Amino acid sequence: MQPHPMLTETLTMFMFIAVELTALFLLISYLVGVLQAYIPAAKIQSILSGNKGKGYFVAGFLGAITPFCSCSTIPFLKGLLRARANFGSMMVFLFASPLLNPTIIGLLVFTFGLEIALFYFAVSMTVAVIAGYLLDSFGFARYIRPEAYIEPSSCGKKDSCCGEAPVINKWKKIWLVTWLDFKKVLPYLFIGIAIGSVIYGYMPTELVARLASDSNPLAIPVSAVIGIPLYIRAEALIPLSAALASKGMGLGAIMALIIGSAGASLTEVILLKSLFKHQMIVAFLGVVLSMAIGAGYLYSALF
Repeated sequence: MQPHPMLTETLTMFMFIAVELTALFLLISYLVGVLQAYIPAAKIQSILSGNKGKGYFVAGFLGAITPFCSCSTIPFLKGLLRARANFGSMMVFLFASPLLNPTIIGLLVFTFGLEIALFYFAVSMTVAVIAGYLLDSFGFARYIRPEAYIEPSSCGKKDSCCGEAPVINKWKKIWLVTWLDFKKVLPYLFIGIAIGSVIYGYMPTELVARLASDSNPLAIPVSAVIGIPLYIRAEALIPLSAALASKGMGLGAIMALIIGSAGASLTEVILLKSLFKHQMIVAFLGVVLSMAIGAGYLYSALF
């Protein structure tokens, strides 16, 4: 008996994302550990805490040049937390990094044109910087979990690095910290991937296009809400959006879908629970949803 095509697609997506995110999380976590070994925390603090908001724009452009998706941003964010970087700058990076992924910008240019790509870039960067400033001003740093600042101990009973000078076995120590971090988030990671894969495999594009067609006055908020539970790589997100456009989905709704899907995902939200209290999670989702809906309506009004 042949498995149902949707089940096959769901399982394939689960395996692909699980392998990809595992490799990305370990690689990025290790590279962040290496950077922390060579760049003092005080240096990172000074770069991301510049006067008159300079640090916010540095964080935004750092996000724009890092090819991270919503989930692979988390290991880098952990490194910034442990370096005690400016909270507002960290939030700018959290919002900007997945949205301004160079792959997304490039695919937008080639699929929808330079005008749409520039509009998307301007809205994403502006809202990320404003959101970072406001969250910092309102004191949302208090919703960071205390344990998020603490690096896991790399010394086990059989680990020869304990008691030795920090220089000795530093590569092994970085790897052990990376592995301990990964083990802590593994359950969250796989739960998020499983739910996202089911939604992706069983959500018909025809239904999405119908709900988000120009004839539906709520098309833009519906598209933004649909986008967040999905975990779709940029390489698939933009072609999917083009396919939906060919089925009658309005470009304002497509803009909302892209920002909702790229800016947050269920997997990322589940991972963020290990770093933030629920108040910060709600604020994060509120910013992404507001950005997606606002950009959709703004695009419809201007173009």
